[in-house]
Formats: sequence, structure tokens, C-alpha cells
Amino acid sequence: MSEETAPDIVISLQIDDPVLADRLATLLGGIAGLRLAAPGEPVAAVIISRDRETAGSASDFELTPRELDVLALLAEGASNKMIARRLGISVHTAKFHVGSLLDKLDATGRTDAVAHAARRGVINL
Repeated sequence: MSEETAPDIVISLQIDDPVLADRLATLLGGIAGLRLAAPGEPVAAVIISRDRETAGSASDFELTPRELDVLALLAEGASNKMIARRLGISVHTAKFHVGSLLDKLDATGRTDAVAHAARRGVINL
């Protein structure tokens, strides 16, 4: 009985940073059953780099650095009072930032805001 091997998975790299592209090509080249596509060759998958700064801004909102701080604390389950203490701001200001996040993320509540942000890649849980 002869054992047939599956054909290689052919992938393409679409990465603007040549240093990153070379590193990935080297790493991926060492994986059995995987190979990089030749120019014009059909591929099974494409690896595309995405600038971290623009990853979260591809949507219709932009979060301020302070809102990102508040969002991280929301993800930890912090109350407005806890957020205020941790960030050295008033409870009123913390409440304002939470409200702004709910509006920008089109969320119905604190948990929903964290879920929306995670789905959009703004925070990692």
C-alpha cells in the first residue's frame, strides 16, 4: 500500500516591510507541507500585514488614549469609581469617558462595549 502525500499549501506574502517579509519567508519556508508562491502562481492563502495603528481605525470611530485606558479597565470589570481612582480622575470624568465609549462603540452597556471593542480588534481579551 503506497502512502500518498498531500500537495503543499501554497501561500503568498503581501507585506510592505521587507525585513518582516524576509523573516516570515524564512520561518514559513521551514514548515513541511507549506511553500511560498512563485509570482503569478495560484495560492491557497495570503498573509497580509496590517499596521497596528490603523487596525482599530478602519472603522468609523477613533478612541483617544484616555478612552483606551478606560476601556482596558472596563474589560477588567472596573466600576466608574475604580476607574477614577486608577486613572487619577474624578468619578464624573470617568462616567463621561464610559459614556463616550458606549456612543463610539454603539454599545448598549459596559460589557457590550468591551465585546464590540474586542471584535473590532481594539483590545485583546
